[in-house]
Amino acid sequence: MPDKPIVLLLGKIEHAHDAWSAISELARVIEPTAADRDAFMAESRSGAFDGALVAYRTLESVDVTGRIDAELLDALPRSLAFLCHNGAGYDQVDVAACTAHGVRVSNTPTAVDDATADLTMWLLLGALRNLPTSMAALRAGTWRGNPPPALGRDPQGKVLGILGMGGIGRNVARKARAFGMTVRYHNRSPLDPGLEDGAEYVGFETLLRESDVLSLNLPLNAHTRHTISVPQFAMMKPGIVIVNTARGAVMDEAALVDALDSGRVASVGLDVYEDEPEIHPGLLANQSVLLVPHMGTWTKETQTKMEEWAISNVRMALTDAKLRSIVPEQRDMA
Repeated sequence: MPDKPIVLLLGKIEHAHDAWSAISELARVIEPTAADRDAFMAESRSGAFDGALVAYRTLESVDVTGRIDAELLDALPRSLAFLCHNGAGYDQVDVAACTAHGVRVSNTPTAVDDATADLTMWLLLGALRNLPTSMAALRAGTWRGNPPPALGRDPQGKVLGILGMGGIGRNVARKARAFGMTVRYHNRSPLDPGLEDGAEYVGFETLLRESDVLSLNLPLNAHTRHTISVPQFAMMKPGIVIVNTARGAVMDEAALVDALDSGRVASVGLDVYEDEPEIHPGLLANQSVLLVPHMGTWTKETQTKMEEWAISNVRMALTDAKLRSIVPEQRDMA
């Protein structure tokens, strides 16, 4: 009887245990014993992972492996052909290096859409209504504060600009319309009309100049880092509200602090930061800022869906030698 294929488990299965049990029936699962990147690469070079065909990884596994880059891939066995990442964002993975090594990469699109869009709307409403100041005053024992905060603004009739109209952006658009907002968006190219669902495609600069609220929903890569920085803030409507549930580095945090201090940006709602878990001190000191510690997918249901989706990629790699949701950069490898 031939040996079972090998799956390398990088991280833990927390919720979808039944789905993972099915993988254990199809393959032999091995886990690293290393606690840091140098030890992990040494363990791999020792032959401990030889024959591994598929690797399943979590965001948290970066504490052991570091970024999945060319150096790490050189240390991993040549048998590795599939990397199944648990998460919609995959900026911890150098896809170009994976492609060069013949490793196909998958993520978990759509599994995170509802939870991330829900948190986007919470941050949007909280920042628009100017709630952070009064929340801090309440905890300090001064009720709304003395003097009370400036009046907030209603979402009805406001223009919501969405930068990045993928699954999460479209989910945000649908929910924002329920609050009476007008939705505009910008992508590298317009969506098919059937996917726009009434949203209007506009140019990047028009989106910046005419939005009352800007929601950042684009992936982080070499092309999108600091998409929003000093020149972009200068184009924005004074008093704009910004929400970021994408990745921190798509916006220049230092420039954001300056824009808040100048009043160009009235308030922000942030779930992500440039150098997590570190947060710019100017953001922490500004009571107009609504801060959440990267909890966009922090629900039991969504965490389970993400694991199940990532595990389904592992299963398809084992049974069909392909991936359910290969990342867009590798579509020609599907």
